Amino acid sequence: MAFLDDLREIVGPTGLVDIADIAAAAPYLIDWRGRYRGNARAIARPASTGEVSAVLSLCADHGVPVVPQGGNTGLVAGATPSETGDAVIVCLSRMSQVREIDIGNDTMTVDAGCTLKQVQEAAADVDRLFPLSLASEGSCQIGGNIATNAGGTAVLRYGNMRALVLGLEVVLPDGRIWHGLRGLRKDNTGFDMKQLYIGSEGTLGIVTAAVLKLFPAQHAHALAWVALNSPEAAVNLLGRCRAAAGEALTSFELMSRSQLDVVYATVPDTRDPLDSKSAWVLMVELTAGPHDAPLQTLLESVIGEALEDGVAQDAALPVSETQRQALWHLRHAVSEANQHFGVSVTHDISLPISRIAQCLRETERRLDASGLTCDARYLYVGHVGDGNIHFIVLFPHDAWERVTDQRAQIDAIGRIVNDAAVEFGGSISAEHGIGRAHRDELIHYKSDVELDLMRAVKHALDSSGRMNPGKLL
Repeated sequence: MAFLDDLREIVGPTGLVDIADIAAAAPYLIDWRGRYRGNARAIARPASTGEVSAVLSLCADHGVPVVPQGGNTGLVAGATPSETGDAVIVCLSRMSQVREIDIGNDTMTVDAGCTLKQVQEAAADVDRLFPLSLASEGSCQIGGNIATNAGGTAVLRYGNMRALVLGLEVVLPDGRIWHGLRGLRKDNTGFDMKQLYIGSEGTLGIVTAAVLKLFPAQHAHALAWVALNSPEAAVNLLGRCRAAAGEALTSFELMSRSQLDVVYATVPDTRDPLDSKSAWVLMVELTAGPHDAPLQTLLESVIGEALEDGVAQDAALPVSETQRQALWHLRHAVSEANQHFGVSVTHDISLPISRIAQCLRETERRLDASGLTCDARYLYVGHVGDGNIHFIVLFPHDAWERVTDQRAQIDAIGRIVNDAAVEFGGSISAEHGIGRAHRDELIHYKSDVELDLMRAVKHALDSSGRMNPGKLL
């Protein structure tokens, strides 16, 4: 009890979630998909970096493990505690201040508990853009985006989170604070320490604040919804769009007809913008700063040539912001639709763009031959412009309930998909991370040298292994 009393003294009575209150504690103990459930000694919600420091110092003194948590929207159980119940969850949702916006430097300094949407809106208020864009942007938090090196739909133009962060404030496992909130684009004074923490999934410390890059607001948009027969056609069209639009090409999202059919069947007020029954649909978006940028004309020309050459089968270009948002709603509704329809065995692979089509065909062949997916359908959602494909094996609920060993089924399917991805020069995780869900898979695909280097970094910064144990490594 002395430990909990000390913890309560640090964060105050409103900074502790009653672990005995099942309803109050459940959102912190269960991952977003509902597949992993853990327990915790306590759930702390500090309100400042100083409080985070004091909490981690206390945990270090008592040898207590720490599980950092943001919006808990991750897809690999990276913020879910183990079943042992010995860890303290440190949730940063009370730390949600925009500390500073420096328009002259095009930077914003924010607390790690700010939601992505909050940061986007703060940037828009000063006619700037923070370009990270995710379906969970209303609830995911900047600290989690940094910890997972989040990607999303605009990586093609702006890069993932690693490219959008200039500085960090981090509380180390022993409670010390690294004050690295520098808004510098050049700082050649040794190791770039912030990059160790971006993508580290909370295993090296807790990010409490960040300096983020801002960009000019994009007032001009042109979007096309294009029907295609194959992923090869998508890659062909990507080359055409890059050649014609250059940096204005912002998003290039590929979806299979099988995925869209699930969206149309389960999400209210959605419909197919085209009558075409093509096997694939592509969303292409161009953006620019000036209000009068001729993006629509440019995109119409590129898509028109693709239609004439037989690369595309049909296309729809929205003429209003309402129509544009309706098309993006179809893209962002994918996770909701799949969760409603059945159980998704999702894989977040990245591939050389030139090998996407070949890899998908070979993976389907191997899965069909395995007999593991007889009752399932294959769905695809991909950020093709950066080589990221979400390969989803979707089982109807009743079919999944008939699977005797569900964990073994997930692992076996995953091994087939991941083996193929790596054989074609890819990676088993493009943007979701490793977390708990893929930790045991990592040893099959990382070399001994890479794993040794990762373990050496982990030991140097968290020698007792208390930070987010059981994740990543």
